[in-house]
Amino acid sequence: MTHPDSHALRAEGLRLGYDGRTVVDGLDLAVPDARITAIVGPNGSGKSTLLRGLARLIVPQSGRVSLDGRDVRSYGAREFARRVAVLPQQPVAPDGVLVSELVARGRHPHRGWFGGRSSDDDRIVAEALAATGTAELAARPVAELSGGQRQRVWIAMVLAQRAGIVLLDEPTSFLDAAHQLELLDLLTESNREHGTTVVMVLHELNLAARYADHLVVVDGGRIRAAGHPAEVMTADTVAEAFGLECLVTQDPVAGSPLVVPIGRYHRGASDLG
Repeated sequence: MTHPDSHALRAEGLRLGYDGRTVVDGLDLAVPDARITAIVGPNGSGKSTLLRGLARLIVPQSGRVSLDGRDVRSYGAREFARRVAVLPQQPVAPDGVLVSELVARGRHPHRGWFGGRSSDDDRIVAEALAATGTAELAARPVAELSGGQRQRVWIAMVLAQRAGIVLLDEPTSFLDAAHQLELLDLLTESNREHGTTVVMVLHELNLAARYADHLVVVDGGRIRAAGHPAEVMTADTVAEAFGLECLVTQDPVAGSPLVVPIGRYHRGASDLG
């Protein structure tokens, strides 16, 4: 039986930075298990740095990130990869690799030291390609794909990894509006059907509010607000964190908060109530 906190991911007193400069400062975060968490914030706020810290791509200056109560740095690479799948903001594919080969790399953590691909591996890779609409690209070199196609292939690799936790840094980059929704629907299905814990940095506030169960607003390397989107995504929070005057209403489709920017030109042009 799986313990309900089997994928508990936490940051405690986390301080992260680069070249002696602190970007995330003394941050505490408990990632809800088997839920979708979206991290938002203005440019330079530290949201991507926070995700990199959770993914153990950055060594903390102080504090720690723990998984199942253990410091993430105590895990071996394969053991950690079986539990946590990571998609950075600008992943780089090996030269000459084909789409099918890249997606199959998601299965590497689950193989024995001398084991080849199993029929289960092949099935999971095929399912990931089909789910992301990239099956017809399987025999093509990744380098020949458009930015949007490449992004969907990387998502397929993450899905093929079948990890309990998925960390994604701006996964909707390079995708048009239709594929952004399709990607977020895929992640939601993985969460609902398999209990996958999803943590993603998103740029678009309304998509974050629509798809997240838990919303984290990062500003100045600290968490300004965290909780259910209906509680967090307020006009005051958006103004304080993003410097954006807005009206927050209800998304007519999802019922989630909908941020409507005002801007200088339209300020006072209509009665905003």
